[in-house]
Amino acid sequence: MGRLARTEGLTEIQREILATVRGFVDKEILPVATELEHKDEYPTEIVEGLKELGIFGLMIPEEYGGLGESLLTYALCVEEIARGWMSVSGIINTHFIVAYLLKQHGTPEQKDHFLPRMAAGEIRGAFSMSEPGLGSDVSAITSKGVPAGDGSGDFLLTGQKMWLTNGGTSTLVAVLCRTEEGHPEGAPPHKSMTTFLVEKAPGFGAVRPGLTIPGKIDKMGYKGVDTTELIMDGLRIPADRVLGGTTGHGFYQMMDGVEVGRVNVAARGCGVAQRAFELGIDYAQQRHTFGKPIAGHQAIQFKLAEMATKVEAAHALMVGAARKKDSGQRNDLEAGMAKYLASEYCKEVVEDSFRIHGGYGFSKEYEIERLYREAPMLLIGEGTAEIQKMIVGRRLLEEYRNQG
Repeated sequence: MGRLARTEGLTEIQREILATVRGFVDKEILPVATELEHKDEYPTEIVEGLKELGIFGLMIPEEYGGLGESLLTYALCVEEIARGWMSVSGIINTHFIVAYLLKQHGTPEQKDHFLPRMAAGEIRGAFSMSEPGLGSDVSAITSKGVPAGDGSGDFLLTGQKMWLTNGGTSTLVAVLCRTEEGHPEGAPPHKSMTTFLVEKAPGFGAVRPGLTIPGKIDKMGYKGVDTTELIMDGLRIPADRVLGGTTGHGFYQMMDGVEVGRVNVAARGCGVAQRAFELGIDYAQQRHTFGKPIAGHQAIQFKLAEMATKVEAAHALMVGAARKKDSGQRNDLEAGMAKYLASEYCKEVVEDSFRIHGGYGFSKEYEIERLYREAPMLLIGEGTAEIQKMIVGRRLLEEYRNQG
C-alpha cells in the first residue's frame, strides 16, 4: 500500500476491517472486474463474499445483527471496493442508504422487521427518487400514493421511476411518492411527499401485483450492477410500510439519505482515482520512449504529481465530511464539497492516466479503458456538480450572512 490516501486516527478495529476489505478487493475483485464488466455480468460471487464479510450490515446497529460501525468506516470500505470495481460499491451503496433510512427514520416495528435480515444480506435494498421527467428537481415528482378508499388504510401507488440501481436484484425498495391527502392545498411540494417501503421478489417483469421492473438499462459504463425503471400501476402498500409511520416526511427522509450517499459517492470517486493513479504510475515505469521509461520524462512526472495531489485532496475532504456526520453535526456543506471535488478530480485523474497509457488506453485489454467509462457516472450520481455547487453556495451564504 502506498502512502497516498491514508487516514489518521483510526482504531485498531477500523484498520483490521479495512485491511480485510483491501485483501478481498485485491484477491477477489481486481482479477475478474474487467472481464465481468465487459460481459455486463452481475458479480454474484463477489457480492456473496462481501455478505460473508458482514459488509451489508456494516453500519446497522449491533442490536439488529450488524457491526454498528461509523460512516467513516463505511466510506473507507467503499473507497477500497470502488478501487477494485465501482459497480460493486454501487450495489452496496443503495442497500446502505435504505438501511440508514430505516435506522434513522423507521418505526420500531420496521426496524425489527427489516434490519436484522438486511444486516445478514438476506434482504437487498434499493431506493428510488428519480423519474423520466425530472433529474435533480425532486420536488417535481409525479408518482402518487393515494388512499385505497376501502377503509383498510392501504395506499395505491402509481407512477414511473427511473435510474433504479439494484432494481432487479433488490427485494426492498424505498420509493418516494407524492401524497397530497391530509396536506393543505398549496402547501410546498416537499411537504407532501412520503417514502414507502416496497417489498418485492427479485428479478424482472411483474415482480408483484401492480409493480413491474423492466429489463436492465444498457449503459456506457457502471455495468454489472442492474439499473432499471420501476413502474407502479395501482400497487397496494399497507399503512405500516410508510417509512416512519406518518405521511409527508418523505422528502426530508430521502435528503438525509442522499446526504450520506454523497459521502459514499465521494468515496467511490476517491477509490477509482486511486486505481487510475496506480495504473498510471505503474505503466509509466514500464513503458520506454527515447531510451528511458516515460516516468523519467519531466512531462510525465508533472502529470503524476498532479494526479497524486488530487487523490490526496479528494480523500481528505471525503474523510472530513464523514467525520462531521459521525459527530452528529449537519454536513451538507462538507458532503457537497466532497462529492463535487472527488467526482471532478476522479474524472481528471482517470483521463491523465488514460493519456499516460497512450494508444493502449484505448484498448479494452487495459483496465484504464473501463475506468474511463465508469468515471462519468460519478459526475451525475447523487446530484450533478451544479447541484453540489448550489448547495454549497447556499450554505456558505448562511454561514457568512452579511450582518450589516
